[in-house]
Amino acid sequence: MPILARIGNARVYIYADDHNPPHFHVVGPDFNLLVRINDLVTLKGSAPPDTTRKVLDWAADNRPLLALRWIEINGEE
Repeated sequence: MPILARIGNARVYIYADDHNPPHFHVVGPDFNLLVRINDLVTLKGSAPPDTTRKVLDWAADNRPLLALRWIEINGEE
């Protein structure tokens, strides 16, 4: 699976054949975060506050891209 973004030491992914609701994964050396695309609510996990803020800022600016990539990889919701 390709990395959608690198933000500091975090990598943003959308996994193939993943479950609904549409979401993305934020993976770092000692954290894993699952974030719903439509409202950027954390579904599971945690990350350092500064990393979380930077990732959510990036995601807010790129929500259409995330939604499109989810559909390309996993199909419609």
